[in-house]
Amino acid sequence: MSDPPRRYRIHDVERTAPRPEPGRYHVATPIGNLGDLTLRALEIIAGADRLACEDTRVTAKLLARFGIGRRMFAYHEHNAEDAGAALLADLEAGLSVALVSDAGTPLVSDPGYRLVREAIERSIPIIPIPGASAALAALLASGLPSDAFFFAGFPPQKEQARAARLRDLARVPGTLVFFEAPHRIADSLAAMAEVFGARQAAVCRELTKTFETVYRGTLAELAAAFAEMERVRGEIVVCVAPPDEEAAAGSEDADTILLGLLAEMKPTKAAQEAARLTGLPRRELYQRALSLKEGP
Repeated sequence: MSDPPRRYRIHDVERTAPRPEPGRYHVATPIGNLGDLTLRALEIIAGADRLACEDTRVTAKLLARFGIGRRMFAYHEHNAEDAGAALLADLEAGLSVALVSDAGTPLVSDPGYRLVREAIERSIPIIPIPGASAALAALLASGLPSDAFFFAGFPPQKEQARAARLRDLARVPGTLVFFEAPHRIADSLAAMAEVFGARQAAVCRELTKTFETVYRGTLAELAAAFAEMERVRGEIVVCVAPPDEEAAAGSEDADTILLGLLAEMKPTKAAQEAARLTGLPRRELYQRALSLKEGP
Protein backbone atom coordinates (compact mmCIF):
# COMPACT_ATOMS: atom_id res chain seq x y z
CA MET A 1 0.00 0.00 0.00
CA SER A 2 1.47 3.37 -1.03
CA ASP A 3 1.84 6.27 1.40
CA PRO A 4 -1.00 8.81 1.36
CA PRO A 5 -0.17 12.07 -0.45
CA ARG A 6 1.29 14.79 1.75
CA ARG A 7 -0.27 18.21 1.63
CA TYR A 8 0.52 21.83 2.44
CA ARG A 9 -1.60 24.97 2.48
CA ILE A 10 -1.08 28.50 1.09
CA HIS A 11 -3.71 31.14 1.94
CA ASP A 12 -6.29 28.44 2.72
CA VAL A 13 -5.68 26.70 -0.60
CA GLU A 14 -4.57 23.10 -0.05
CA ARG A 15 -2.03 21.58 -2.42
CA THR A 16 -0.50 18.15 -2.86
CA ALA A 17 3.28 17.81 -2.50
CA PRO A 18 4.92 15.36 -4.92
CA ARG A 19 7.44 12.90 -3.49
CA PRO A 20 10.95 14.19 -4.27
CA GLU A 21 13.54 12.05 -6.01
CA PRO A 22 15.86 10.18 -3.60
CA GLY A 23 18.61 12.36 -2.16
CA ARG A 24 19.54 14.71 0.63
CA TYR A 25 17.83 18.10 0.34
CA HIS A 26 19.26 21.09 2.20
CA VAL A 27 16.29 23.42 2.52
CA ALA A 28 16.62 27.11 3.43
CA THR A 29 13.91 28.31 5.82
CA PRO A 30 12.90 31.88 6.77
CA ILE A 31 15.17 33.86 9.09
CA GLY A 32 12.16 35.63 10.60
CA ASN A 33 9.23 36.32 8.30
CA LEU A 34 7.61 32.97 7.51
CA GLY A 35 6.32 34.39 4.23
CA ASP A 36 9.87 34.12 2.85
CA LEU A 37 9.61 30.33 2.47
CA THR A 38 9.73 29.40 -1.23
CA LEU A 39 7.18 27.23 -3.00
CA ARG A 40 9.85 24.68 -3.87
CA ALA A 41 10.92 24.50 -0.22
CA LEU A 42 7.32 23.91 0.81
CA GLU A 43 6.97 20.98 -1.58
CA ILE A 44 10.21 19.39 -0.38
CA ILE A 45 9.42 19.86 3.33
CA ALA A 46 5.94 18.43 2.90
CA GLY A 47 6.77 15.65 0.45
CA ALA A 48 10.14 14.23 1.53
CA ASP A 49 10.24 10.79 3.13
CA ARG A 50 12.14 12.17 6.13
CA LEU A 51 12.24 15.68 7.62
CA ALA A 52 15.28 16.34 9.82
CA CYS A 53 15.51 19.56 11.83
CA GLU A 54 17.54 21.21 14.60
CA ASP A 55 14.66 21.84 17.00
CA THR A 56 11.32 20.15 16.40
CA ARG A 57 9.54 22.89 18.38
CA VAL A 58 10.82 25.60 16.05
CA THR A 59 10.08 23.66 12.87
CA ALA A 60 6.62 22.75 14.21
CA LYS A 61 5.66 26.44 14.02
CA LEU A 62 6.67 26.54 10.36
CA LEU A 63 4.70 23.38 9.58
CA ALA A 64 1.64 24.74 11.37
CA ARG A 65 1.77 27.97 9.36
CA PHE A 66 1.49 26.01 6.11
CA GLY A 67 -0.82 23.23 7.25
CA ILE A 68 1.79 20.47 7.06
CA GLY A 69 1.14 17.53 9.35
CA ARG A 70 4.05 15.13 9.51
CA ARG A 71 6.64 13.53 11.75
CA MET A 72 9.99 15.28 12.33
CA PHE A 73 13.41 13.88 13.30
CA ALA A 74 15.74 15.87 15.55
CA TYR A 75 19.18 16.28 13.97
CA HIS A 76 21.59 18.66 15.72
CA GLU A 77 25.15 18.92 17.01
CA HIS A 78 24.42 16.86 20.14
CA ASN A 79 23.04 13.81 18.33
CA ALA A 80 24.72 14.26 14.94
CA GLU A 81 26.69 11.02 15.08
CA ASP A 82 23.75 8.68 15.73
CA ALA A 83 21.10 10.66 13.86
CA GLY A 84 23.47 11.26 10.95
CA ALA A 85 24.14 7.53 10.61
CA ALA A 86 20.40 6.80 10.62
CA LEU A 87 19.76 9.39 7.93
CA LEU A 88 22.60 8.05 5.79
CA ALA A 89 21.02 4.59 6.05
CA ASP A 90 17.70 6.03 4.85
CA LEU A 91 19.45 7.74 1.96
CA GLU A 92 21.24 4.56 0.94
CA ALA A 93 17.85 2.83 1.00
CA GLY A 94 16.64 5.24 -1.68
CA LEU A 95 14.62 7.64 0.46
CA SER A 96 14.45 11.40 0.20
CA VAL A 97 15.61 13.36 3.26
CA ALA A 98 14.93 17.06 3.79
CA LEU A 99 17.27 18.86 6.20
CA VAL A 100 16.25 22.25 7.63
CA SER A 101 17.85 24.51 10.24
CA ASP A 102 15.93 26.61 12.74
CA ALA A 103 16.38 29.62 10.44
CA GLY A 104 18.22 30.32 7.22
CA THR A 105 20.33 27.98 5.15
CA PRO A 106 21.49 24.65 6.64
CA LEU A 107 25.25 24.09 7.07
CA VAL A 108 26.08 27.83 7.04
CA SER A 109 28.21 28.43 10.16
CA ASP A 110 27.62 24.75 10.96
CA PRO A 111 29.98 21.70 11.01
CA GLY A 112 27.40 19.52 9.22
CA TYR A 113 29.36 19.74 5.98
CA ARG A 114 31.33 16.70 7.16
CA LEU A 115 28.24 14.54 6.76
CA VAL A 116 27.70 16.04 3.32
CA ARG A 117 31.15 14.86 2.30
CA GLU A 118 30.36 11.40 3.61
CA ALA A 119 27.13 11.34 1.60
CA ILE A 120 28.99 12.43 -1.53
CA GLU A 121 31.54 9.65 -1.02
CA ARG A 122 28.59 7.21 -1.02
CA SER A 123 27.27 8.72 -4.28
CA ILE A 124 24.19 10.13 -2.56
CA PRO A 125 22.74 13.16 -4.39
CA ILE A 126 22.99 16.49 -2.53
CA ILE A 127 20.33 18.97 -3.62
CA PRO A 128 20.39 22.57 -2.31
CA ILE A 129 17.04 24.35 -2.02
CA PRO A 130 18.03 28.02 -1.79
CA GLY A 131 16.14 30.70 0.07
CA ALA A 132 16.59 33.06 3.00
CA SER A 133 20.13 33.92 4.14
CA ALA A 134 20.88 36.31 7.00
CA ALA A 135 24.35 37.03 5.63
CA LEU A 136 23.07 38.04 2.19
CA ALA A 137 20.12 39.98 3.59
CA ALA A 138 22.49 41.99 5.79
CA LEU A 139 24.86 42.62 2.89
CA LEU A 140 21.97 43.99 0.81
CA ALA A 141 20.83 46.28 3.65
CA SER A 142 24.31 47.47 4.67
CA GLY A 143 24.99 49.81 1.76
CA LEU A 144 28.55 48.44 1.59
CA PRO A 145 30.28 47.02 -1.51
CA SER A 146 28.70 43.72 -2.55
CA ASP A 147 30.85 42.81 -5.57
CA ALA A 148 33.14 40.79 -3.28
CA PHE A 149 32.47 39.66 0.27
CA PHE A 150 33.75 37.15 2.84
CA PHE A 151 31.51 35.36 5.33
CA ALA A 152 33.50 34.99 8.56
CA GLY A 153 30.89 33.40 10.86
CA PHE A 154 31.08 34.11 14.59
CA PRO A 155 34.28 35.79 15.89
CA PRO A 156 36.03 33.84 18.69
CA GLN A 157 34.69 34.64 22.14
CA LYS A 158 38.04 35.07 23.91
CA GLU A 159 39.72 38.46 23.47
CA GLN A 160 43.14 37.33 22.23
CA ALA A 161 41.72 34.72 19.84
CA ARG A 162 39.25 37.26 18.48
CA ALA A 163 41.97 39.85 17.89
CA ALA A 164 44.14 37.28 16.09
CA ARG A 165 41.23 36.22 13.88
CA LEU A 166 40.41 39.83 13.00
CA ARG A 167 44.04 40.52 12.10
CA ASP A 168 43.95 37.54 9.76
CA LEU A 169 40.92 39.08 8.04
CA ALA A 170 42.21 42.65 7.90
CA ARG A 171 43.49 42.44 4.32
CA VAL A 172 40.59 40.53 2.77
CA PRO A 173 39.68 42.61 -0.34
CA GLY A 174 35.93 42.52 0.19
CA THR A 175 33.16 43.31 2.65
CA LEU A 176 33.38 41.16 5.77
CA VAL A 177 30.19 39.58 7.14
CA PHE A 178 30.03 38.31 10.74
CA PHE A 179 27.40 36.76 12.97
CA GLU A 180 27.50 37.89 16.60
CA ALA A 181 25.60 37.33 19.84
CA PRO A 182 23.80 40.35 21.34
CA HIS A 183 25.71 40.26 24.64
CA ARG A 184 29.06 40.37 22.81
CA ILE A 185 28.30 42.89 20.08
CA ALA A 186 29.75 45.97 21.84
CA ASP A 187 33.05 44.23 22.64
CA SER A 188 33.30 42.79 19.12
CA LEU A 189 32.73 46.17 17.50
CA ALA A 190 35.39 47.72 19.73
CA ALA A 191 37.85 44.97 18.76
CA MET A 192 37.03 45.47 15.08
CA ALA A 193 37.56 49.22 15.40
CA GLU A 194 40.98 48.62 16.92
CA VAL A 195 42.11 46.18 14.23
CA PHE A 196 40.32 47.50 11.12
CA GLY A 197 40.49 51.21 11.92
CA ALA A 198 37.95 53.77 10.73
CA ARG A 199 36.04 51.55 8.31
CA GLN A 200 32.36 51.98 7.61
CA ALA A 201 30.15 49.19 8.95
CA ALA A 202 26.55 48.16 9.47
CA VAL A 203 24.97 46.25 12.34
CA CYS A 204 21.79 44.50 11.16
CA ARG A 205 19.46 43.28 13.90
CA GLU A 206 16.32 41.13 13.67
CA LEU A 207 16.31 41.03 9.86
CA THR A 208 12.86 40.40 8.28
CA LYS A 209 11.21 40.59 11.73
CA THR A 210 8.96 43.22 13.28
CA PHE A 211 11.79 45.14 14.94
CA GLU A 212 14.28 44.96 12.06
CA THR A 213 16.91 47.68 12.53
CA VAL A 214 20.08 48.61 10.65
CA TYR A 215 22.70 50.79 12.35
CA ARG A 216 25.36 52.37 10.10
CA GLY A 217 28.54 54.32 10.81
CA THR A 218 32.23 53.81 11.50
CA LEU A 219 33.22 50.86 13.66
CA ALA A 220 34.22 53.21 16.48
CA GLU A 221 30.88 55.04 16.31
CA LEU A 222 28.93 51.80 16.37
CA ALA A 223 31.04 50.40 19.22
CA ALA A 224 30.33 53.51 21.30
CA ALA A 225 26.62 53.40 20.50
CA PHE A 226 26.21 49.75 21.47
CA ALA A 227 28.31 50.18 24.61
CA GLU A 228 25.72 52.69 25.83
CA MET A 229 22.74 50.42 25.19
CA GLU A 230 21.34 48.89 28.37
CA ARG A 231 20.42 45.60 26.69
CA VAL A 232 20.71 44.37 23.12
CA ARG A 233 18.37 41.64 21.87
CA GLY A 234 17.86 39.63 18.72
CA GLU A 235 19.87 38.02 15.94
CA ILE A 236 22.75 40.19 14.72
CA VAL A 237 24.80 40.36 11.52
CA VAL A 238 27.74 42.77 11.19
CA CYS A 239 29.05 43.94 7.81
CA VAL A 240 32.43 45.72 7.61
CA ALA A 241 33.63 47.62 4.56
CA PRO A 242 36.76 46.36 2.74
CA PRO A 243 40.11 48.07 3.31
CA ASP A 244 40.93 50.87 0.91
CA GLU A 245 43.96 50.40 -1.33
CA GLU A 246 46.09 52.86 0.62
CA ALA A 247 45.41 51.09 3.92
CA ALA A 248 46.15 47.69 2.41
CA ALA A 249 49.43 48.96 0.98
CA GLY A 250 50.31 50.53 4.34
CA SER A 251 49.72 47.23 6.10
CA GLU A 252 52.02 45.41 3.68
CA ASP A 253 54.70 48.11 4.13
CA ALA A 254 54.38 47.77 7.91
CA ASP A 255 55.07 44.04 7.70
CA THR A 256 58.20 44.69 5.64
CA ILE A 257 59.40 47.25 8.18
CA LEU A 258 58.62 44.97 11.12
CA LEU A 259 60.49 42.04 9.59
CA GLY A 260 63.58 44.20 9.23
CA LEU A 261 63.34 45.54 12.76
CA LEU A 262 62.70 42.11 14.29
CA ALA A 263 66.06 40.95 12.97
CA GLU A 264 67.71 43.44 15.35
CA MET A 265 65.32 44.00 18.28
CA LYS A 266 62.55 42.51 20.39
CA PRO A 267 58.87 42.78 19.32
CA THR A 268 58.07 45.57 21.82
CA LYS A 269 60.86 47.81 20.56
CA ALA A 270 60.20 46.86 16.93
CA ALA A 271 56.52 47.83 17.28
CA GLN A 272 57.45 51.15 18.89
CA GLU A 273 59.85 52.02 16.08
CA ALA A 274 57.45 50.81 13.36
CA ALA A 275 54.69 53.00 14.86
CA ARG A 276 57.00 56.03 14.62
CA LEU A 277 57.81 55.25 10.98
CA THR A 278 54.30 54.34 9.75
CA GLY A 279 51.91 56.21 12.01
CA LEU A 280 49.98 52.98 12.67
CA PRO A 281 48.84 52.03 16.21
CA ARG A 282 51.69 50.60 18.30
CA ARG A 283 49.48 47.94 19.90
CA GLU A 284 48.33 46.68 16.51
CA LEU A 285 51.94 46.60 15.27
CA TYR A 286 53.04 44.75 18.40
CA GLN A 287 50.48 41.99 17.84
CA ARG A 288 51.50 41.81 14.19
CA ALA A 289 55.17 41.59 15.23
CA LEU A 290 54.39 38.61 17.48
CA SER A 291 52.63 36.86 14.60
CA LEU A 292 55.52 37.52 12.22
CA LYS A 293 58.05 36.32 14.78
CA GLU A 294 56.17 33.05 15.30
CA GLY A 295 55.99 32.50 11.54
CA PRO A 296 53.35 30.53 9.59
